[in-house]
Amino acid sequence: MKEFFISDCSQQENKIITSSFVVASKQVKAKKNGEPYLALVVADRTGQIEAKMWDNVEEFIDVFEQDDFLKIKGLVNKYKNRFQLTIHKLRRMEEVDIDFTDYLPKTKKDIGELWRTLTEFVATFQNPHLKSLVELFMADAEIAERYRNAPAAKTLHHAYIGGLLDHVVSLFRSCDLICRNYPQVNRDLLLTGAFLHDVGKIQELTYNRAFSYTTRGQLLGHMIIELEMLQAKLAKLPDFPLELKILLEHLIISHHGQYEFGSPKLPMFPEALMLHYLDDLDSKMEAMRAHFEREAEIEGPWTSYNASLGRPLLDSRKFIQGEKAPAKTVAEDSGPPAAAATPESATSTAPTLDLFSEQKA
Repeated sequence: MKEFFISDCSQQENKIITSSFVVASKQVKAKKNGEPYLALVVADRTGQIEAKMWDNVEEFIDVFEQDDFLKIKGLVNKYKNRFQLTIHKLRRMEEVDIDFTDYLPKTKKDIGELWRTLTEFVATFQNPHLKSLVELFMADAEIAERYRNAPAAKTLHHAYIGGLLDHVVSLFRSCDLICRNYPQVNRDLLLTGAFLHDVGKIQELTYNRAFSYTTRGQLLGHMIIELEMLQAKLAKLPDFPLELKILLEHLIISHHGQYEFGSPKLPMFPEALMLHYLDDLDSKMEAMRAHFEREAEIEGPWTSYNASLGRPLLDSRKFIQGEKAPAKTVAEDSGPPAAAATPESATSTAPTLDLFSEQKA
């Protein structure tokens, strides 16, 4: 059983821990003297942490790859005001020893309740064609199961089990609210677009072992997959209006909002424009929330640089409460973090239980 989780770092600072993690990223870099070191990001269901191995690296470089599971023994410490793990020993784990629920983050919300909320929204549709279409998707057992469990993205936002459903329910609530202020917007069309805009993620992403792309997802992307899924369902609704079909197709392909973000068309009617902006808003608000949660232990209101948003973030709640920032905060450099100089290898003489005694790490 996994006893240490990344969320426990504040209770284990400057202590040796032994625990298991999934490798989110793996890089081999060079120290100033030219010798290699391992720069990893390892994860469990509570988050991610940078992990470095400085010594005896050559014998471990080819032992594991990204998405493998490792048993790691190392020191939890802080570097530039962020927790990191200095690895002393590691070994690759066999799948028989792995409980996958320990490693994939999952929504803290009740998935059944989220699905019921979605169902209740669809029940309020006035357009019978759009209502029948969404109900046809939801009645498909395979689609429903994946929709309830898929992440909304690999890393950028709602990147956890149940993230897609969580995102779409949040988007439904925003769409429903904003529609009240814009009577010219077709609510049923907008909500149908919200339901469909990321449904292709259930085939684009794989999330059994770690969050990554399927070959089909990598080659086609979720928008193409969604158009195919839409066409398959519309084939079962022969009376579905052609005009509605075209509008739904445009909602799907334009929801990223800009050419450089992957949309082949810009939003060209009110529901498409609103879907883009509300989707973008919900994604960014979740990215901020998750970043604040990951760095809850950081002193002061400023976070480190957020790569997806392109800036450091200010936790306004901490700021209002009057928490003082440290003399030098992680936000003082307003650009992306530069490559740090290699610190000396950390060591500890604290007595620990060696769980590697039966197998060389």
